[in-house]
Amino acid sequence: MLTNRPVTIYISAAPELMAEREALAQMIAKPPVTLAWHIVQTPREGELVDKEALQIADLFFLIMGSDIRAPIGTEWYLAQQTRRQTIPFLKQGVAQTPAGQVFVRDLRVPWRPFANTSQLSRQAQQLLIEHLLLHVVEYALTPTEMAELEKRLATAAPAETEEAKGAGHSAILISRERYMPNEGVIIDKGL
Repeated sequence: MLTNRPVTIYISAAPELMAEREALAQMIAKPPVTLAWHIVQTPREGELVDKEALQIADLFFLIMGSDIRAPIGTEWYLAQQTRRQTIPFLKQGVAQTPAGQVFVRDLRVPWRPFANTSQLSRQAQQLLIEHLLLHVVEYALTPTEMAELEKRLATAAPAETEEAKGAGHSAILISRERYMPNEGVIIDKGL
């Protein structure tokens, strides 16, 4: 069944996780496909949950930090009712409130840990690409799009380890092909 509707991604997270919400929203635009995207996030205080978006969401990302806030529990419950793919992420290194601890414990799901927005984006991008490849006919992906997605999946960076830290905040990465220094030389390990 081909779909003409946008791919709907629902991001459920407390206001304290604004950076994480923004990172996921930016990541969704990166896959090399020509699909339309509909990104829905937990509503602000006083707004209503978009139940229609929850009903049709292709992926539901739950991001848990230090506390559970309304309407995140309701969003999770409604997402579970749809039997669509729900993916819970748990931020590491934050002190959780008692309510947050109970929610994490009582949900009884395999939480995907992350320490920073970079790790969260990497994991979510891999899951999004896997989802797109699993539903290639429904999304009417072209052979070129499929090949690019498979290439990205195969070359995805491994999860950050203790030894591989260093560019988690700011960095400048310069391609050798595009930059030649005015002074000095580029040192090549092979020399």
